Amino acid sequence: MGTFNRLHLIRQVDLFTLRLFLSAIEEQQIGRAAIRENIAASTATKRIQILEEIAGIQLLERGPKGVVPTPAGAVLARCARQIFDSLEDMRSEVASFTDGVRGDLAIASARTIFVPFLARELGDFSREYPDVDLSVHDIENADIPQHVAHGEADIGVFAVTRDLDLDGVDVTPYREDRLVALVPRNHLLSERSTVTFEDLLPENMIAVASLLPDFHAAARGIGQTFEPGFTVRSAGVAMSLVRAGLGVSVQPECLVTREALNSVAAVELAEPWAVRKIDIAVAHGRTPSPAARELVRQLLDRPREDYQPMSYF
Repeated sequence: MGTFNRLHLIRQVDLFTLRLFLSAIEEQQIGRAAIRENIAASTATKRIQILEEIAGIQLLERGPKGVVPTPAGAVLARCARQIFDSLEDMRSEVASFTDGVRGDLAIASARTIFVPFLARELGDFSREYPDVDLSVHDIENADIPQHVAHGEADIGVFAVTRDLDLDGVDVTPYREDRLVALVPRNHLLSERSTVTFEDLLPENMIAVASLLPDFHAAARGIGQTFEPGFTVRSAGVAMSLVRAGLGVSVQPECLVTREALNSVAAVELAEPWAVRKIDIAVAHGRTPSPAARELVRQLLDRPREDYQPMSYF
């Protein structure tokens, strides 16, 4: 590491890298910070390494359980939070002069998308456009496109699955994440680096309802049938049943918290359909409102680097 150079730091460090650094401290893991900020884990690691080189001092202590800030890192984190607080104040004041973006805006999505992706985005949008009244419709993933097509929501954000009815909507790719197998910590499969769907079929499967079409199709593809032990609507309920030792499940990796990994193991699902594509839907042939256009623009303007597996595999 070199000597700390304040002017070099100011000239070279961008706000996104500072936010990524804060996320790494809050998540205590660079891989989870990468998911939170929607960038590749390798890119996140490189950005933080470059930040340390620019600062001329180590900012994070790396260990087998994750990362914690060094004393210098804690100082930088405190200053970075002050910078973002000032930017929020500035944005709120400037937003009061924003003309033309006002009215009501309804967004339809599912909990597995709201929690890891949309909640923060909608918070940013609401602060930038305080005259827009947001309403959130938390509905089943399969119902989202038609919710938009029928005018019940201005924008829908949904996971692409088999047999979705996309009639009446135009779709744009938004994000990607992946599905992982969740098994109890003492399960034989927890020692595996990867599993296939065929490996999971003999187990007592706890299926989230929105994924049933994919599971049935995957079973047909290997000449078998899929009969879940439990079918639930909530990924959280599925996680609780796995923790209780009642079976295994498959769900989006972004919903697997650091705390959950104390009692369950997340194993890479080696299936081509395990990559979950998330799209944005707007009504076909209907001109979006200025607020809807701005929200879509904001969602698509966030960094969209390729999704990479987390380091716990």
